[in-house]
This record gives sequence, C-alpha cells and structure tokens, in this order.
Amino acid sequence: MRFTIIGQTGFLPFLITRLFTMFAIQIQSIIVGWHLYDTLRDPMALAYVGLAQFIPMVFCLPIAGDVADRYNRKIILAIGLIIACLCSASLMIIAIEGKDYIYWTYAILIIFGMTRSFINPVLQSLLPQIVAMDKLPQSLATNSTLMKLATILGPVSGGILYSVSSEFSYLACTLFFLLAVIPLVWVKLLYANQTPVTEAFQLSAVWQRFVEGILFIRQRPIVLGAISLDLFAVLLGGVVTLLPIYASEVLHVGAQGLGILRSSMSVGEILAGIYLTAFPIKKAVGKVMLVAVALFGMANLVFALSTWFWLSVAALMIAGICDMVSVNVRSSLIQLSTPDSLRGRVSAVNMLFISSSNELGEFRAGSTAHFIGTVPTAVTGSLMTLAVVFFMQLKFKSLVNVNTFAEAGVQNQKNIHA
Repeated sequence: MRFTIIGQTGFLPFLITRLFTMFAIQIQSIIVGWHLYDTLRDPMALAYVGLAQFIPMVFCLPIAGDVADRYNRKIILAIGLIIACLCSASLMIIAIEGKDYIYWTYAILIIFGMTRSFINPVLQSLLPQIVAMDKLPQSLATNSTLMKLATILGPVSGGILYSVSSEFSYLACTLFFLLAVIPLVWVKLLYANQTPVTEAFQLSAVWQRFVEGILFIRQRPIVLGAISLDLFAVLLGGVVTLLPIYASEVLHVGAQGLGILRSSMSVGEILAGIYLTAFPIKKAVGKVMLVAVALFGMANLVFALSTWFWLSVAALMIAGICDMVSVNVRSSLIQLSTPDSLRGRVSAVNMLFISSSNELGEFRAGSTAHFIGTVPTAVTGSLMTLAVVFFMQLKFKSLVNVNTFAEAGVQNQKNIHA
C-alpha cells in the first residue's frame, strides 16, 4: 500500500482540517439526536432534525456551488467553520438553559444547515486543487478512509461525552470546529480556481450557473445513474435516523450503545476504504456499485429485524462496507468527469442529492416511524432499497455496462456530442 499522496504539499493539513470538521459534525449529530429524543420522546423530534437541515440546503447549495467556483475556497471554508463553531456554542447554551429552550435547537440547526451548504462543496472541490490529477482516485480513497476514523471515533466519543453531560459534549464540538480552521494556513494549492470573477454577484446569474451544473450531470447518464442510485437507496432505506429509538427501545443499550451502533457503519466503511486505497476498483465499476447497494439494502433488513445488539452491529458494519464501495465509485465518476471550472457547481448539485438522501431521508424515517412504528419503517425502507436497485439496473443500462472509470469518461463525452 502506498500513501505517496500524503507527502504532497497541502494534502496533510487539508486532511487534518477535514478530520476535525468531520469529528465535530459526527459528535454533534449523535448528541443532538439523542438529546432531542431523550427530552421529547417522540420520533418526530428526529424527523424535524433532518428537515431543519434539508430546507436551508435546498436554497443555499445553488449559491454555495457558484461561490466555490468563483472565490477563494480556503477563505470560504474558514468562514464556514467559524460559523459552525458558533452554532455548537449556541447549542451548548440551549443545553445549559434546559427543556424550556429545547425547540431553539431547530433554529440553530437551520443556520448550521446553511453553513454546511457552503462547507461541503468547498471540501469536495478543494481536493483536486491540492493533489496532482493522476493521484486523485487514490487521494479520494485515502481521504475517505481517514474521514471514516472520525465517523468511528466521533459517535463513540459523543455517546461517552453525553453520558458526562450534554453541555460538555457541545463544548467539544465547538473546540473541534475551531481547531479545524488552523491547518488551513498550511494548505497549498497546486491549481488556482479556473473560473474568474468577471461580473458582480447576481442571484439570477447564480441560478443560471447552477443549472449548468445540473445540465452537465443530465448529459452524462453514467454519472446521473450513479447519483440517482445512491440518492434513492439512502432516501428510502437509510436507518441511521432510527438508531436512537433502536438503542433506547429495541436493543436497550443507552447513549453509549448508540455511539457503538452509529460507529459500526463507519468501521465497515474504513475497512472498505483501506482495501480500496490499496486495490482500487478497476473493472466492472457499474456492476460493483449495483451489487454494493443491493447488499446495503439486505444488511439494513437484517438490522431492522434484529433484537440482538451484536448482530445489529455486524449488520450495520456490512452496510458500511457496501456504502463505502458505492460512494467511492460515485465520487470517482463525478470527479474524473468534471472540469475544474464546473467542479464547485457539480459538487453543489451532488451535495443537493446527498442532502436529499440524508436529511430528507431522516424526515422520512422519523415521520414514518411516528405513524407506523420503528421496526416496520426500517423493514419497509430496506425492501424499497432492493426495489430501487432493480429499477435502476433497468433504467441506466450505461451504468450497468460501464467497465472502467476511463471508459465512463469516454462514454460521457460521446453522449454529449451525439
């Protein structure tokens, strides 16, 4: 295994910044969910967490993608991290004030969702400016693998910190967001933004440029198929939102058990990431993605029906392995098919799909659990994931048949000029 890309200027401090950022997000996501459910005891409390972050993303991502293409991405990231730090500090104050102020949590989450709308496209589009293009697939795998360390340690740490006090756990998030800003000083860019700022900021022009990102994806059926498959699989079949309820009422393992459950998917993801870093996917990339998503749905079905804690952990770990494979294929297809002048906007469109599957999926899961129950919601969602795989392999034959990433780029260009 060769991690030669870590030696490239700017890559290591970028990884540290992203590691601290992801660590803070992971801790905050688990303590917010547990804090709200522990206080209100209603699945709808979890549903509104997703909705509060999804709505601002829908409105902000078109602007964020354009800003990421036109202005200094390091500065945008630093500002976003400082605002995220202030959001965590505000959540700490709400926790100190007690139950009477608990609903202000959603207002802070709206601001946090707006902030993540700018942070996420920048994090995705900044990496190709830091490493040489021939090292990009390996850097994506390495980056994803190291980020999974945060998604393993973050939830476990969040559960432990919350067992001490909710205020202390929010303080930890505040500090990690603040620490994430410092390494940006040493991030050196090999390539400058290729989109010059030649006109004043206008909302209509922003929307027009965002549409260019949408059209870019629409003209590439392989990329569109990969994004759509990931979107609907997680939107309809994700179980992460239901973990606080499973930990409390099905498995009876408390906040620390919730941290282990939340981390188990990331354990699978990091194992898959290590493997993909050493042995990148080179053949049958389309079929590999479809099989991975199908196994993701089957693993979630096992989790949905399980009442044994360690079987649930194993099922989520397998789901994490499958998810990492799918994400690696999708990310590589997008990055290798997108010129830098469009990368911010395409990343913003991709993030809109991801936020739809994650945050809107949280609302879907929480609200459905409120009406039909937690276990039926998880079972139904897993079966719908399998149905999505069946439909997508019929709808996107080009994705099914694509063999290599290079071949995908050639086919995409043929589709544009056809």
